[in-house]
Amino acid sequence: MQVYFRLLTVFLLLFVSTEINAQVRAFDKLEILYDQGHHKMVYRSANRLLDKPDYDYSLQPEFYKSLAMFHLSQLDFWSQIHPNSLQDARKLFLEVKASADGMKVFNAHIDHVTELKKFLSEWANDLKRTDQDKYDELQQILFGLFDNVPDLDNPDYEPAVVPDNAVVAEESSALKKRRDEMVDYAKKQLGVPYVWAGTDPSGFDCSGFTSYVMKNFKKEVPRRAEDQYKSSKKIKQSNAQKGDLVFFNNGSGVSHVGMIISERGQPLVMIHASSSKGIMITDIESSEYWLKRLYGFGTYVE
Repeated sequence: MQVYFRLLTVFLLLFVSTEINAQVRAFDKLEILYDQGHHKMVYRSANRLLDKPDYDYSLQPEFYKSLAMFHLSQLDFWSQIHPNSLQDARKLFLEVKASADGMKVFNAHIDHVTELKKFLSEWANDLKRTDQDKYDELQQILFGLFDNVPDLDNPDYEPAVVPDNAVVAEESSALKKRRDEMVDYAKKQLGVPYVWAGTDPSGFDCSGFTSYVMKNFKKEVPRRAEDQYKSSKKIKQSNAQKGDLVFFNNGSGVSHVGMIISERGQPLVMIHASSSKGIMITDIESSEYWLKRLYGFGTYVE
């Protein structure tokens, strides 16, 4: 009987060891495929692993899927089939980073994180010369992406997004005055309660508030936040100022909009319709909640 239990114990240990090694080999395969630049195969392999509960204990499938999606998003055929690929890659990357063991995964695969930073930096440089719209989109995707990621502050490493050093033309005094007037008018609504689908001073939702303010200055803008973003003139964060709009994404598309009330180059402050407090002023850069959801900037002021 004792011999039987010993044999059974050895068998179980071998079985567990085999299963663990098989799972490790599956992750090794992901790394090898990624190293070889087979990003489409990485994407497919990661999806297969994500469909198997046996691999739920590890974040590596999500990690490598997000990295592969960033690379695939550069390909025209992939972007046509998956138009939201960049946004989806960002969402998955941030989900891994925010998880309990996220930084362990990043530390263990810092070479691939560094490679991704370099790839996105080079892509941004190319787009800046060839496709301004795509460049602006990539900048928005990259905003805060590598915050708190290991080696982010390495002086030997170039940042993922090259700063835009273009000189912004000075606005006319009349346009500056209009911006001030827009902010003053918006502030008159402070304290108005939040009302879903509200569009007047009896109650506003976020896009109802911005469209109400814009309408007072002869600017007809779409009703929905997502449509306001699409139809606005896209601007960079460094150029955002009083009267411009700031948009946020909760993971399923543009879901919130506010109006900037700070000067260009100053810490971002907005006035907006909060679902809990109504019309209020928020310092975006001191709010982890809003920073994590920051999506982009647009303007109707001209």
